[in-house]
Amino acid sequence: QVQLVESGGGLVQPGGSLRLSCAASGSIFSINLMGWYRQAPGKQRELVATISSSGSTNYVDSVVKGRFTISINNAKNTVYLQMNSLKPEDTAVYYCNRVSSFYPWGQGTQVTVSS
Repeated sequence: QVQLVESGGGLVQPGGSLRLSCAASGSIFSINLMGWYRQAPGKQRELVATISSSGSTNYVDSVVKGRFTISINNAKNTVYLQMNSLKPEDTAVYYCNRVSSFYPWGQGTQVTVSS
């Protein structure tokens, strides 16, 4: 069974940066479109950005375009999310998963942007 483990979150001041990682068991990325999702308190989980195994990217949430960068390392079965110019509204638990036919969700990683 595929296991997804997210890491890299934390508390950061507005304008700061974080780099999230999502490590997956098994070689899944070669046949999957992967995405980063986030769920803010009291809100539904939303898709933020996607990446294919070939590195094609799409920033679904327009508010992160230009600030977030999604990338993939197929050899390490890891997807990254570089987040710059963070804002308080970016505060959420961040998850990775396929874009459809989800794997079991990981525990996520908490990102808190606050002064």
